[in-house]
Amino acid sequence: MKLVDQVAKGVAWSTAEKVCSMLLQMVVSIVVARLLVPEDFGVMAILTFFTAVALVVVDSGFSQTLLRKESPSNDDYKSVFLFNLGVSALLYLIFVVLSPLLARYYDLAVIVKIAPVLFLLLPLNALGIIQNTKLSREFRFGLLSRINFVASLVAGAVAIAVAVCGGGVWALVAQRLTVVAVKSLLLWWRGDWRGEGKFSGAAWRAMAPFSMRLMSTDIVSAIYNNVAQLFIGKVYSPNTLGYFNQAQKIKDLPVQSAVLSVQTVTYPAMAKIKDDADKFAESYRKVLMINVFVMAPLVVGMSLVAEPLFLLLLGERWLPTVPYFEVIALAGLFYPLAMVAYNVLKVHSNGAIIFRLELVKKGVMTLVLALTIPHSTMAIAYGLVAMTLIEFIINFAATRRYTTLGWWAMVRSIIPSLLLTAMMSIAVYMIDFYLHNLSYVAMLAMQIATGVIVYLLGASIFRVEAFREFKCIVKGILKR
Repeated sequence: MKLVDQVAKGVAWSTAEKVCSMLLQMVVSIVVARLLVPEDFGVMAILTFFTAVALVVVDSGFSQTLLRKESPSNDDYKSVFLFNLGVSALLYLIFVVLSPLLARYYDLAVIVKIAPVLFLLLPLNALGIIQNTKLSREFRFGLLSRINFVASLVAGAVAIAVAVCGGGVWALVAQRLTVVAVKSLLLWWRGDWRGEGKFSGAAWRAMAPFSMRLMSTDIVSAIYNNVAQLFIGKVYSPNTLGYFNQAQKIKDLPVQSAVLSVQTVTYPAMAKIKDDADKFAESYRKVLMINVFVMAPLVVGMSLVAEPLFLLLLGERWLPTVPYFEVIALAGLFYPLAMVAYNVLKVHSNGAIIFRLELVKKGVMTLVLALTIPHSTMAIAYGLVAMTLIEFIINFAATRRYTTLGWWAMVRSIIPSLLLTAMMSIAVYMIDFYLHNLSYVAMLAMQIATGVIVYLLGASIFRVEAFREFKCIVKGILKR
C-alpha cells in the first residue's frame, strides 16, 4: 500500500475513533458532571498535574525514538519496555509517599485516599507503550482506534455507575484508571509482541540522547500545560478550579481529538518523506491549512454559543464555567498548529533545538503566568490563549530551517479560513442580538445552523482551497 493510502486510511480510522470517543466522553462528562460537585473536579485537576508529568517521564521519549528509527530490533523494544516498567514503579512509590504532604498543602484529606489508587495508572500505562508503538509503526490505526474506543466505552460506563452510586470524586478516579487498564489489556491481547528480546544497555544508550531530549521538552510542556491548576486550587479554591477545569475539559474534547487523530498518523508519515524537501513542505502547508479550516469555525463557534450550550448540557449549576470557556476555547485555534510544527521539528532535528526552544517558550510563559495568576482566574484564561499563540509562532519560526515553507505562504493558506470564520461569527452574533428572547435550546439550534450554512456556503462561493482539499480528503476516505 502506498504511503498516501496508508496515511489516508490511518487518518480515517483515527478520526472516526476520535469522533466516536469524543461523543462518548461528552455523554459521560455530562452525566457525571450533573451528579458530582465542582470541588470533585477541582481535586482531580490537582492530581492530574502530577499524572501528566509522570506519564511523560514513564515514556521518556523512547516511543517517539522507536517510531523514527529505521528498523527497531526486539532488543530495542525489550530495553525500552523494562525501562518504562521500572520508572513507572519508582514514580508510583514516590507519589504515594508524598501524597500526605500534598493533602496538607491543599487541605484536602481525600488526596491521601485517592493517590494510591489513581497512580496505579503509571505502571498500567507502561505495560502498553511498546505494543502501541509497534502498531503505530505498522500503520494499524484501525485496530488502535477500536482499542481506544472500547477502553473509553468501558471506562465511561464504570464512571457513570460509580457516580450514580454516590461515589463522588471516585467516579473520576475509576474512569482514569479503567481506560488505561482496559487499553493495555487489549493492546497485549491484539498486539504481536510478546516480550521477545533482552535488555541491551548498548541499545538503550543509543536511543537515550534523542529520547531524553524529547522527554525534557515534553516534561516542560506538561508542567506548563497544567501548572495553572495547582495555583488556582491553592490561591483561589477547589470550587473555582472545578469550574475552570471543566471549561478546559469541554474545550479539549474536540481539540485534543483533532490533534491526536492527525498527530498519530502524520508523525510516522512525515518521517518517511523528510528527505523530499518539496513534498514535505507542501504536505506541511496543507496540514496547517486544513487544520485551520476545520478548527477555526469549531472553536470560535463554541465560544459564541457557550451559554446556551452549557445550559443544555450541564444545567445552571455550571454557568460560572461559561466566562472561562468563552476565552479558553480560543486556545483550540493555535494549539493544533503548534503541534503540527512540533512534529516537523521532531522529524528533522536531533532533539537539542526542541529543548532549547522549550526553554525560551516557557520563559515567556512563566512571565505570562506570573502576571495573570495573582490577578484573577479570567486573566489566567486569557494568558493560556496567549501562550498557545506564542508557542505556534516560535515553533513555526524554528521549522523554517528545515523546510521551504515560509511565513507568507503559511499566512496566505490560512487567511481565507479566518475570514470565513469572521463572517460566520458576525452571523451567529446577529442571531443572538435579534432573537435573544428565544429559549436557549432554540437559540443554540439557530446559531449552529446559521454558522454552518454561512461558513460552508462562503467556502463554496469563494472557492477556498482548504475547502477543496477537505472535500477531496473526505471523498478519498469514503471511497477507501
